[in-house]
Amino acid sequence: MILNAFLLAVREIRRNLMRSILTMLGIIIGVAAVITMVTLGNGATAQVAAEISSLGSNLLMVRPGQRMGPGRDSSGAKSFKIEDADAISKEIASIVAVAPTASASVTAVYGNENWSTTVVGSNNDYFITGNWELAEGRKFTAAELKAGKTSCVIGNTVAKELLGSNEDVLGKKLRLGSFSCQVIGLLQPKGQSMMGNDQDDTIIMPIKTVQRRLTGNQDIRMIRISVKPDINTDVVNRAITLLLRDRRHLSDNEKNDFMVMDTREITNTLTGTTRVMTMLLGAVAAVSLIVGGIGIMNIMLVSVTERTREIGIRMAIGALEKEVLLQFLVEAVVLSSLGGLIGIILALIASSVGSILMGVPFTLNYGIITLAFVFSAIVGVVFGYFPARNAARLNPIDALRHE
Repeated sequence: MILNAFLLAVREIRRNLMRSILTMLGIIIGVAAVITMVTLGNGATAQVAAEISSLGSNLLMVRPGQRMGPGRDSSGAKSFKIEDADAISKEIASIVAVAPTASASVTAVYGNENWSTTVVGSNNDYFITGNWELAEGRKFTAAELKAGKTSCVIGNTVAKELLGSNEDVLGKKLRLGSFSCQVIGLLQPKGQSMMGNDQDDTIIMPIKTVQRRLTGNQDIRMIRISVKPDINTDVVNRAITLLLRDRRHLSDNEKNDFMVMDTREITNTLTGTTRVMTMLLGAVAAVSLIVGGIGIMNIMLVSVTERTREIGIRMAIGALEKEVLLQFLVEAVVLSSLGGLIGIILALIASSVGSILMGVPFTLNYGIITLAFVFSAIVGVVFGYFPARNAARLNPIDALRHE
């Protein structure tokens, strides 16, 4: 009986093909919009998480002051010293690496080329905390770090702008202000950060070299701390806070004059925001599914009116009320389901193109595809039931008299 009803539904759809396509249009748009919005939203969420993870693994960043951005140290909070980083490394358990950093903006010169960039002074733990890998060359030796040698590891952007893409960078000497540094390593490229900064536009040197030759002081602007993967960073955060409060001689009633930022918290906050936006966009897109369902109900009511005499003939020769109900209900479900399938195909195309244009990963969510299709079928059942019930309740005699 269901197979017969399905064949009748397909025949009716083919007989009024243009009207059927226009009827399905609302479902097609709704399904395509929901899947596309959720897929692109998930891609944006994955992109945010990936960009934050590129800053470092289980990373804590300790800065002086309680504000970020311009003027964050205007309150007079004193900078850290190298001894603070050493104390964290020795006294806090569950830490993989501690990298004190100092930085300065310089103009690097090689031959006739010059390039404005940032020089970061740190130790070899900086490569661990920042998830940096070397494309070629080596890291600093213990002697270079202790003596503050003028050795440097450069980013891909600096190498491209100063040395060109075809020239071997190792052993070259770059002019940085009043001194030269010898290139001992080249970093693997990372690309732009989530803030739009070029992460490859950097030069890394021993921290003593940067302090002595560029900043002119012993201040540490940031301490980067990488925590073991299986350790709760909140526990380490509290331990670091207590240690630094003691080292900075802060009394119980004094606020911290430093801040400890957890990249996991940043990841959770930003990915949570993108998920909420994805849900809102998906909910808005789902409204068009309801509109499409109303369109199906409207057309099915018209179809019942047009086929009143046909219904009367079927009931006069023995068709049961439930068979007529099933016929029109199956027709509505076939319309909505077919619209759902077409919507899924369009969504996959739109999502793949949108991912390329937006520069986000194409993260297909099979759950939302299944949910959208099932919902489109349910829309057909819900909005097709009322017209089908009207058809099933027609009086056969009145239906036969209908012109």
